[in-house]
Amino acid sequence: MNRDMFTIAICCLLVAPTLAGELPAPIKRSALASSPVPPPPANPTNRVADDPAARQFGQALFFDPNLSSNKEVSCATCHDPALGFADGKPLAEGLKTGSINTPTVLGTAHHRWLFLDGRADTLWSQALGPIESDLEMGGARTDVVRYLAATPKLAEAYAAVFGPLPDVSNQQRFPDGARPGTPQWESMAEQDRASITQAYANLGKAIEAYERQLEPGESNFDRWVASIRSGTRDDAIMTGAAIRGFALFAGDAGCMQCHFGPMLSDLEFHDLGLPPSDPAAAPMPGRGAGFPLLRASEFRADGPWSDAPKSTKARRAASARIGPEHWGSFRTPSLRNVAATAPYMHSGQFARISDVLRFYNTLEGQVRRHHHAEAVLVPLELNASQLLDIEAFLDSLTGDRPPNSLCVPPEGFGIPKP
Repeated sequence: MNRDMFTIAICCLLVAPTLAGELPAPIKRSALASSPVPPPPANPTNRVADDPAARQFGQALFFDPNLSSNKEVSCATCHDPALGFADGKPLAEGLKTGSINTPTVLGTAHHRWLFLDGRADTLWSQALGPIESDLEMGGARTDVVRYLAATPKLAEAYAAVFGPLPDVSNQQRFPDGARPGTPQWESMAEQDRASITQAYANLGKAIEAYERQLEPGESNFDRWVASIRSGTRDDAIMTGAAIRGFALFAGDAGCMQCHFGPMLSDLEFHDLGLPPSDPAAAPMPGRGAGFPLLRASEFRADGPWSDAPKSTKARRAASARIGPEHWGSFRTPSLRNVAATAPYMHSGQFARISDVLRFYNTLEGQVRRHHHAEAVLVPLELNASQLLDIEAFLDSLTGDRPPNSLCVPPEGFGIPKP
């Protein structure tokens, strides 16, 4: 046994197996505020967000590789149900390798901002980005609409939710590869571009309807909190280490400054000064680049393809502003199912939860690129046993997997299982 393992073993022996007696009031309040996860908030910018037919159609699209240019990459390529709806890789890999770690889709309907840099403000607009990204799926909206029109089951499913697809049989009016920024797109009449874009936006709305069903799932932590709420606290539901870890997480470690509420995230952006995965690469601007992309997006919540551009949700998104302090900041991830979605951080810098905790404990390797870096972040300076306790708590956040019926393509569309 090496010195570190010996130290951990001794510390564990010296710590009580659980928190005896009544939970301290602040810890109890934090527990009750952290569970259960409520239903996803309504999204008025997508009128079919909770439509059953749209859900099934969106599920088919999620698993369909034919939306990509090489007919091999689907949403499920990077959001694999077997890997917590992430991909288990440091950096996303579609047609090419990107520069950002793939976040899980589980629970994304609860987020205010999508993508780690916040370049989208609805789940339906986020779903559209990868389809036309040359790094991810490399498709073109005109080709996607033509594919749907040529596939009877998909065309029928689309029509059942949105009405008939536009007639794209005239190749001259609707050239292959037409998407914004291409000569083919510029050659199209404005009315034709609008009909294609409306159909394309509808695809994103159907995918959102499916993804809204992908909830984090009930975890042992949730079951433990439910026992507290019922007045019959049952510490056998979680390990003693996990309970101690939550007490640290919610108390002295200060983790709830950014990780609070049912999603265990403030849903906003922070610059942690993380060491880069590639020291030779230029610093990543994060929200500093994502916000201009959001403002320029035609698929914004207050944009022309929104179903409620004057709704409260749309107005809130439209009123968002950023300052210099947001340069280099990334969205705080939810910690639900965190044990199932390694590696971690926006560039997959850390392979294990223990690596993440070690960084927070010492801030070793932190890069202070500018004076706007996160000011509240200080070394935790916890001992080895305390770090193991927090890791045990994070493990307890792994929820029940979505039903198997949601983890494969729906029957009847001829889409092979990934």
